[in-house]
Amino acid sequence: MKYSKKQQIIIETAAAMFRDKGYAATSMRELATAVDLKVSSLYSHFKSKEEILQYICFGNAEKFTKAMHQVEQSSGSPLQKIEQLLRFHIQMAIEDTTSVTAFNDEWRHLGEPHLSDFLKQRKDYENRFCAIIDAGKSAQQFQNMDTSIIFYTLLSSIRWLYDWKKNNVKKQADTLLELVLNGMVRN
Repeated sequence: MKYSKKQQIIIETAAAMFRDKGYAATSMRELATAVDLKVSSLYSHFKSKEEILQYICFGNAEKFTKAMHQVEQSSGSPLQKIEQLLRFHIQMAIEDTTSVTAFNDEWRHLGEPHLSDFLKQRKDYENRFCAIIDAGKSAQQFQNMDTSIIFYTLLSSIRWLYDWKKNNVKKQADTLLELVLNGMVRN
């Protein structure tokens, strides 16, 4: 999706406000003030608060889908592919507030048909991620544990990173990945 510079500022500011206050508690008036616009000017960029949320959710879904496609096309082992995906999730959590907002909680405020479309994309991503886990289990690279438990444990283990201090991120990410990946690797 292409945005003007001002739209990108609005999206980033809205994402931060949605994260800090929640989608429902954030008003367009507060958002307009935060981006130094009049409310009427804000509406010239976006028709509604939900439209902003749509841009956040679907823009990030596009990023995650693109990353998944690249990982699936790589020649790495299932473990290497899982690590690539987790590193991408970590990068997004640290560098892009919108990813955390969209993929944790605020997507639930999307109206139809956008909610169904978003959930379909999300489920497709989950299924593709789980297929990599299953490939690792089939190759006896991973322990024979429930795939869904592995998937949700991996993602929930990095969910809090957006709030982490930004210094020494590489070391923190490496330590976290070592911890979660070693738990699923078959000895």
